[in-house]
Amino acid sequence: MAVQSPDSSATTLILASTSRYRRALLARLGVAFEACAPPVEEQLLAGEPARDAAMRLAEAKARSVAHGYPGALIIGSDQTVAADREVIGKPGDQATAYLQLMAAAGRWRTFHTAVCLLNTSTGGARVACVDYRVKFRALTAEEIDRYLRIEQPFDCAASMKSEGLGIALLETMEGSDPTALVGLPLIALSGMLRAEGVRVP
Repeated sequence: MAVQSPDSSATTLILASTSRYRRALLARLGVAFEACAPPVEEQLLAGEPARDAAMRLAEAKARSVAHGYPGALIIGSDQTVAADREVIGKPGDQATAYLQLMAAAGRWRTFHTAVCLLNTSTGGARVACVDYRVKFRALTAEEIDRYLRIEQPFDCAASMKSEGLGIALLETMEGSDPTALVGLPLIALSGMLRAEGVRVP
């Protein structure tokens, strides 16, 4: 699918992600795009800081599908969550999610959300990482159980969906772009797209 640039030429825009959250976020910009699955394992390197990992993986995802889309703009994104020096991943199941939220109660978590826009015509990549901090309020075991039963955020880093019921778990939020917390920093991405000649808005 193509998007119109100011010179009226068409550019194919690809989202290298299967995340329904990122698809919904990108759709907010009103640009046509296709989504594809990037063959990238989301593994951290030994000793790798969470922020560096997010940026590396965002670019790796974009480049992993580049061969199939000549002359395209490809968006890759990745999010890591840090608690001090510990990286908090996606829980995958209710038991892990419960432990993550119990550990988060009354504490800060930093979400590092990276985005890469790769131009396959030039091979050039624009990469940015947007940080967003949240503080969880004090949580009871009953509240956590009820939240997990209702929202089931097992595919979400740190077991929390701020765009849903997860907002009720938080005490305060700090950051420049709330879409970064959801999984795709639209302010940074919009600037990248404009720099590549895509009209946004």
